[in-house]
Amino acid sequence: MTRAVFLDRDGTLNPLVYYADTQEYESPRTAQALILLPDILPALQLLAVNGYQLFLVSNQPSYAKGKTSLGNLEGVHRKLVDQLTAADVQLTEAYYCYHHPKGVIPAYTMVCDCRKPAIGSLLKAQDSFSINLKESWMIGDQVSDVSCGQNAGCRTILLDYAPSTNKRNITPELQPDARHDSLLEAANWLIQQS
Repeated sequence: MTRAVFLDRDGTLNPLVYYADTQEYESPRTAQALILLPDILPALQLLAVNGYQLFLVSNQPSYAKGKTSLGNLEGVHRKLVDQLTAADVQLTEAYYCYHHPKGVIPAYTMVCDCRKPAIGSLLKAQDSFSINLKESWMIGDQVSDVSCGQNAGCRTILLDYAPSTNKRNITPELQPDARHDSLLEAANWLIQQS
């Protein structure tokens, strides 16, 4: 069986974007708004060269909430993949959840098994790519990332990305295995644990 690193996207690989219409930091709604955080490419390269398959697992409810189009969200993903590919970084698979229980687009307004902290996407990866979840990691900037990883049996790392910290309620039973300030710091620490 193969080991993997499951990565959140927004606040982990790229910064959140402040939108005046909601007065909140959110996921990029267009490709033009996507930029990578510093040291993301070396961090992903380090994980890959040390034998981890890389998976993206991201909640993207902006379409369900009527804030952007699916085409725009697909454009954000294409730009991300293009930037990673240019640096010889390959994602094994990307799992996006476009649903939200309080959406305004009926077909995407639901409770589903792919929206973190649900583990549907990790189970798909396990089945499709023979992933050993107990030897794998979930890395993200939200409590939902930690909860998802723990619910699937993975070890977890919480990134202390400033715009995300005000949304957290970390309970004693929901402690990550580690906390780091950046993905590169987390990757270096993770490799030392192997």
